[in-house]
Amino acid sequence: MSNLAKECMLLLLIFIVTITCKDHSRRQHKNKTDELSLWINEQQMKKLSGIQIKVFAIDNGRVNNELRNPNFNQYLPTIPSEVNSVNFTWDAGNKYYLYNFDRLKSLDETILQAPTVSIEPKGRIPRKESGFSIFLPCTGNSSGTATFSISLSIQNRKGRAVPGTPLRLKFKKECATRGVYDRTSLQGPIPDPDCDKKCKNNGFCNNDKICQCKEGYMGQYCQTALCYPQCMNGGNCTAPAVCSCPPGYQGPHCEGGICTEKCLNGGKCIQKDKCQCTKGYYGFRCEFSKCVIPCMNSGKCIGNNVCRCPPGFGGNHCEIGRRQRSICKKPCKHGVCRQKTQKCKCDKGWYGAYCNSRERRRQRRKNPKVEQ
Repeated sequence: MSNLAKECMLLLLIFIVTITCKDHSRRQHKNKTDELSLWINEQQMKKLSGIQIKVFAIDNGRVNNELRNPNFNQYLPTIPSEVNSVNFTWDAGNKYYLYNFDRLKSLDETILQAPTVSIEPKGRIPRKESGFSIFLPCTGNSSGTATFSISLSIQNRKGRAVPGTPLRLKFKKECATRGVYDRTSLQGPIPDPDCDKKCKNNGFCNNDKICQCKEGYMGQYCQTALCYPQCMNGGNCTAPAVCSCPPGYQGPHCEGGICTEKCLNGGKCIQKDKCQCTKGYYGFRCEFSKCVIPCMNSGKCIGNNVCRCPPGFGGNHCEIGRRQRSICKKPCKHGVCRQKTQKCKCDKGWYGAYCNSRERRRQRRKNPKVEQ
């Protein structure tokens, strides 16, 4: 496979499967799991990128959270013309699962034919590791970008859908006419007589005058570093797994914001100078409370004039003190629960196991002639 094709395939695999990259050295995944898993294996990623990792879409019965994001589709890049299939591995572990590719459709059939799979469109997921491919056949008659959609349903033995499924995603695929496509795919990287002067990041020029890149880099001259996942919010990947963030952003992948003024009342800075407020607060810095009367005694405003009170307090604004929480079998109605004996100590004028009887009534029962 040419460097260009490897480069494009790597980008596709990182984004199309969805994707949290899990470093094999930090997480050892058993060859035989107890639950459903769908992934790109280490050997395939090692061959493509030089980095031995597994890329999971489903791991031990749980769908990757990125797939559940309703805005996920818009972050997917266009699949380049050099890539005409994507390979996956899955197994059902020790469980019983049925799958169904209930949607494999091209929305631009003059450019791209309907996607196909190398296995039956519906059936049972094997309990042993097994691979399959999704083919993306361009018509070869028109150049352009086509949109296609895939839907994968997975159910257990009882007919219940795996949480997070069906997986419904839309992608864009670049296609070229057959002549252009053949020349591109067959030619690959162009040899450069000055290759030995242009290879960057410790890449070296081989006998064919083509740059061979070190792990974590790609491109004709190894000029592009790889970051997993990609740098967000306009960040640049300046070295393998190192993002350089633009002003106003921070974090390993530039996923966090920097707010010039600190977010208040438990608010979180999510973008440049933008606070995500906790319930009950609003404003540029979450400085305003939705409770017209402030919550007292360290209570927290959680909605319009709704306070969450700490233990021992109650009322609309946490203004009322409560008795200590009882550890007796039932609450002491007019008394307190003793910690050591776990029995009620009654207030004056009350008696009984839970202090719910008045002393006067007890006296009248003992001496009916006692005047009131």
